[in-house]
Amino acid sequence: MVFFAVFMLFSMLILRLGIVQIVYGEDFKREIERTEDVTVNNPVPRGKMYDRNMKTIVDNTPSKAITYTKSQSTDTKEMLMVAERLAKLIKKDTKEDLKKVRERDKKDYWILRNEERAKEKIKEEEWNLYDEKKLDDKAIYNLQLDRITEKELKELSDDDLEILAIFRELISGYALSPQIVKKDVTPEEFAIVSENLEMLPGVDTTTDWEREYTFDKTLKSILGKVSDSEKGLPKEKLEYYLSRDYSRNDRVGLSYIEQQYEDVLHGQKAKVKNITDKAGNVLDTKVITDGQRGKDLVLTVDMDLQLAVEKIVEEELLKAKQEPRTRLLDRAFVVLMDPNTGEILTLAGKQLEKDEKTGKTIMQDFASGNFTTSYNVGSAVKGATILTGFKTGAIQPGTSFYDTPIKIKGTNPKKSWKAGLGTLDDRNALKVSSNVYMFRTAINIGKGNYQYDQPLYLEPEAFDTMRNYFSQFGLGARTGIDLPNEMIGFKGMERRPGLLLDFAIGQYDTYTTIQLAQYVSTIANGGNRLQPRIVKEIREPVMKNNEVGPVLEEIEPVILNKVDAKPEWFDRVQEGFRRVMQEKGGTAYGSFYNAEYKPAGKTGTAQAVYDGPVKFPEGQLPPEVMNLSLVAYAPSENPEIALAVMVPWAYEGNQGHHANNDIGRRVLDTYFELKKKRMEGNMNPEQPNQEVEKKEEGAELLEEIEAEIEQ
Repeated sequence: MVFFAVFMLFSMLILRLGIVQIVYGEDFKREIERTEDVTVNNPVPRGKMYDRNMKTIVDNTPSKAITYTKSQSTDTKEMLMVAERLAKLIKKDTKEDLKKVRERDKKDYWILRNEERAKEKIKEEEWNLYDEKKLDDKAIYNLQLDRITEKELKELSDDDLEILAIFRELISGYALSPQIVKKDVTPEEFAIVSENLEMLPGVDTTTDWEREYTFDKTLKSILGKVSDSEKGLPKEKLEYYLSRDYSRNDRVGLSYIEQQYEDVLHGQKAKVKNITDKAGNVLDTKVITDGQRGKDLVLTVDMDLQLAVEKIVEEELLKAKQEPRTRLLDRAFVVLMDPNTGEILTLAGKQLEKDEKTGKTIMQDFASGNFTTSYNVGSAVKGATILTGFKTGAIQPGTSFYDTPIKIKGTNPKKSWKAGLGTLDDRNALKVSSNVYMFRTAINIGKGNYQYDQPLYLEPEAFDTMRNYFSQFGLGARTGIDLPNEMIGFKGMERRPGLLLDFAIGQYDTYTTIQLAQYVSTIANGGNRLQPRIVKEIREPVMKNNEVGPVLEEIEPVILNKVDAKPEWFDRVQEGFRRVMQEKGGTAYGSFYNAEYKPAGKTGTAQAVYDGPVKFPEGQLPPEVMNLSLVAYAPSENPEIALAVMVPWAYEGNQGHHANNDIGRRVLDTYFELKKKRMEGNMNPEQPNQEVEKKEEGAELLEEIEAEIEQ
């Protein structure tokens, strides 16, 4: 019975195969020859961004859209027909749409509309040359374009221009890749187009998305930009993205976080198989795999703290602009960083600029300036100078020098900011910011024999020695921040002895604010140079908007190097930094003496030559300016936060405001007040997102500043 059953089954199988091969074989063969499978990828929404307390910073706003997918065989006449029909169903006559229509587009459209009149523009002898193959189609077409007059172009009506705007969108797409024809479609337009899809070949209705910034312009320069579907992939990286399965009209990150984490944010695109005939016409479409929106990023930034710090910077910048000799002051920067992990809690930068449209002075976000611009920072680097002296044996812990002006033959005396500082050891030299102590340390590093008003020879290699050691703290080196376009600053090329002395007090090479933050964090934690980072976690996306997905990857702290120094050396510098802010006579004592969180740090004032955006008449040298800086951490005994403040071109002359200290004090106060409120339960970091209302503050001050800048 079993044998008989198997025999019958095999007989039926053989019979069926025979029918398929003999009876329908030719039909199936023709079907295979008739069709081709073309797989295309459809884009998906990008991943979201949250702050460290899971507040949404960047989201996706869905919007209804109309798309067009042209087949490989679609010609211009068919697309023109579709454009004409669409123009009756949707409105695309906004100024922005019509601005994109160029004169060349109008001429192309005129030729399509007036084929006979276009042919008449070609002379008989030119047609003869065409018949003799001395002129090709392209040459004839160019002649027609050249001979279309302005009067003829004015024949195009408003309806024609609307059709042309749609037609331009249709022809700009790539074969078998959906091209957005119109975004923000009204419900009425969406419905009427959906009802008439059968008369609109290639047209479809879908849901598009746009990036939404919950906190408006706050931190926007760091979050980065995303290309639109019209521009698609940037030309300079076209091959790179195409080799990674991107489509030409895909939206990609163009700057900063969006660019740096493109692979994470881009998501897994939906794969769709288009079944086409030999002519390229789409016969059927099948979904192979559903897409998944990009993975989410949890940033290290605390947006409550970020907003508060930005407000402080704005207020103190405007306040400083009211002081005399501040015509060139236009920016200020703040970085708050965890010295034990490298996480950046705040990356704030503000810049005063003139609005090109209104001519008024406005406050712009310039957070990227923390790592893309560099300045002479002054005495803030003296902690690195002391540690370099210890390492090279130029000084020992406790070495003392009498603070008196240094005079090299043929040069002006080099002295401290204040006379009568007396005999100082390394700790008190930091406390009162003695330049002379640093000069004597640099002379010993260069193995010089200093005598008053006599020539001084220092080994040129001393520049390399100091720079190499400074780089162990991140000064003059890439910090490794997970953002593109980081600059390392400028290194002076000359190696004269006096310049080594300038280097020792931060008035030769230039540094970024993020480098200062890494440097002071390294001192605060006892020698570990941590990589600053803006991304804390990568999370799996989930469909529900009010939920956050599970952690896929947690970014661990990265120690780039450990400074080659003894623990007791760091103890000396940390004590010097503590005295700066907590002992009477310290350069920041007046600003921080009563701070309950017991900070430690170092102020900086650098004499520099202005090199900003203001241009001076030819032959007129830019003036000398003062750059103000501040590095700090708190509490001094068990640091949990590190701070760097930079105020370039603060004022002209030898005396002025102390915006660096004012900003630093308010920022640290805010950090610890916010921490206290959260610990007491008055502020819940997990609270739901609320619409952030940015009020215009300081408008009157801006008008006064505008008048001052104009003068």
